[in-house]
Amino acid sequence: MKQRYMEVTFHNGKALAAYLYLPRNPGDVSARTAKHGEGLLIDFAADGRAIGIEITAPARVTLDTLNRALATVKQAPATAEELRPLAAA
Repeated sequence: MKQRYMEVTFHNGKALAAYLYLPRNPGDVSARTAKHGEGLLIDFAADGRAIGIEITAPARVTLDTLNRALATVKQAPATAEELRPLAAA
């Protein structure tokens, strides 16, 4: 997968969690997970590359919060457009 995208899980019409898939190689799986602030978990491949960010508290995560996490794993900042699925929730 060459570009990132977000998937949101709903329960009773309310966002329960979300996952921001980061660029990854075929066959990449999470080998390690690290907490980043409140409501964010970053998944890493075996070689240390970040491959995704789990958003466990969608109502609390802001664009700034997410961008701080992305900066720590050397990823480009997210745009408001990328967070639109969360805003719709």
